[in-house]
Formats: sequence, structure tokens, C-alpha cells
Amino acid sequence: MKPHYPILDGLRGVAAILVVIFHVFEGHFPNFAQHPVHHGYLAVDFFFLLSGFVVGYAYDDRWPRMSTWDFFKIRLVRLHPLILLSVVIGGVCIWLDPYMHIAEQVGLLKLLGIMLLTATLLPAPDLRGWGETHSLNGPLWSLLQEYLANLLYAVWGRKLSQRGLWALAIVSGVALTWVAVARGDIATGWAHSNIWIAVIRMMYPFFAGLLLFRAGRLVRVPFAFPLCSLALVALFCLPYFPINGLYEAACILFAFPLIVAAGAGGQVSGAGAKVCKFLGDLSYPLYITHYPFMYLYTNWLINHKPTPAEAAPVALGLFVFVLLLGYAALKLYDEPVRAWLKRRFLTPAASPELARK
Repeated sequence: MKPHYPILDGLRGVAAILVVIFHVFEGHFPNFAQHPVHHGYLAVDFFFLLSGFVVGYAYDDRWPRMSTWDFFKIRLVRLHPLILLSVVIGGVCIWLDPYMHIAEQVGLLKLLGIMLLTATLLPAPDLRGWGETHSLNGPLWSLLQEYLANLLYAVWGRKLSQRGLWALAIVSGVALTWVAVARGDIATGWAHSNIWIAVIRMMYPFFAGLLLFRAGRLVRVPFAFPLCSLALVALFCLPYFPINGLYEAACILFAFPLIVAAGAGGQVSGAGAKVCKFLGDLSYPLYITHYPFMYLYTNWLINHKPTPAEAAPVALGLFVFVLLLGYAALKLYDEPVRAWLKRRFLTPAASPELARK
């Protein structure tokens, strides 16, 4: 039986919670240099690297008994139910947002059309004036890149040798560093005007994660889960630097692979393993469902201009609410829907319960 990597599940959950904290503060600190979690958007790049590692772990040895179409069906069953739920949540939130006036500006039929288009993950018309490719639920831009990464892996990435993966990692790493240094950060790729950067943000971490899995160069450290979690918190919260773009590129190119190698090489058991499993299970539904409510919170901040004392309990309540929503989405929707889809559409040979990716 394959070894499992519970610490990687836990780290994915830690990163998802840091994303939520980052987004709660985003309305208060739109200038990321002043933001308490200055580099919180790097969680997406960490997710991409984790994804490359886990996709290699889960599927590299299954191709003799699995077709490309089998692989795509597995990934659709894993990812798309929550995508559809998040689009519905995003549509309802923007329709009910008292500051958007979508009923007068857009109308129900056009909103439904944009919801249908967004459900495919294709870039959709921007409804907020922020330039977003997925304005009903901003984080969907990263799921589009996740699907693109899976497509590239299935078509030719799975056949690449380690030498080929090294070459791809070097080229894509240079491109990522160039973008980060030229901009001063890597907080981009979610808008129509810079969607090409989203591909650059995905390419290095995903295929570096795949390379890391195939190389098998894991790091053995004691207390791997708490140490790796603290490392993520520190990397995300360090202040902006004069060479900030180079710092963020270094996080993605070197620090994140080291954290994943230490997480995969570490051991956890008992209560720690249960915590890691819980965080891993919660990570995706939390990440994909929370942001429509951040739009509501941000519009409330802009229009009401509350004092910090007035905003603090609302922010805390919002944080608790999205955690509960993510858990409810997991237990009441995602798990039963995926179980039904697996029975209905997937073959046992192609879909053993190996990885909760």
C-alpha cells in the first residue's frame, strides 16, 4: 500500500485558513505592504506545488490501467461539485448585495448566463469593476489553472523524465522570477488584463511539486507539522522588502519545496494525525466558498467606514461563519455528491481511494 502524507493534508488546511485571514484583512489593508499577512496570496502558489506533488503520488503509477478520459473524470468529480456550489453562492451573494444593485444594472437573465459561464471556469464578464476573470468568486481563477495543470500533466507531463521536468522547472522558474521582480510582487493573475501571469504562477510550482515527488528527496525533521506550519505563517507574515519580488520568488522556488519535502518526510500520529486530516478535508471547501462573503464585507467597509472596534466583531463573526460554511459544504454537499458521482461514473480500477486530492 502507498504511504500517505497526512502532514501535507494539514499544511493545505493551514494555508487555506491563512488565505481566509488574509482576505478578511484585505478590506482594511488594500495595500499589501501594510497588510498584517503581507504575502498571504502566496498560499495559491503553495497549493499549486502541493497539487503537483499529490497528483504525481496519486496517479503516476495508475496509467497502465487508467485512460486520459478516466483521469479527467476523476479530477472533475473531485473538484467540480464545489466549484458549482461556489458559483451559486457567488451569484446569490452578488444579487443580494445591497451596494451592487445587480438587479438594475445587469438583470437576472444576464446574471444567470454569467453564472453558467463561470461554472465552466472560463473567464467571464467582470461585474464589479475590479477586472476579475471570475467576479462571482475570485479564487476560481486558480481552479482554472489547476485544471490546466492537470491537462498538461495528463497529455505530456506524466511522460516527462526527471531531466525534462528539471528543464521545465528551470525555465518556468526563471519566468516566475522575472515577473515577480519586475512587478515587485506576485499578487496577480486573477484579472483579464494579466491572466497570462496566472499560467506562469502555476507552471513552476505544479511541475516542481511533480518533480519533488518523483525525485523522492524528502526531509526528515522532528515535529514536522508544527514546524512547517510555523514556517508558512512566518513566510506569509514577513514584511515587504526592498527586493520584495525576489523574496516572493525565493519562497516559491526554494522555501515551499523544502516545506513540502519536510511535510512529506515527517511523521504524525494520534491526535496530530486527526487534526491534519480535519484540516485537509476542510481546506478545499473553505478555500472555494469563503470569498463571496468577503465581497459583502468589503463593500460594507467601504460604505459604512466602521471604526476598528465596530469592525472587529463583524470580522471575527465572518471568520467563524466561513469556517462553519466550509465544514457544512464538505459534509452536507461535497462528500455525498462525490460519493454518488464515483459510483455512477468512475470505474473501481481507475478510482481507488488513494489520495484525497
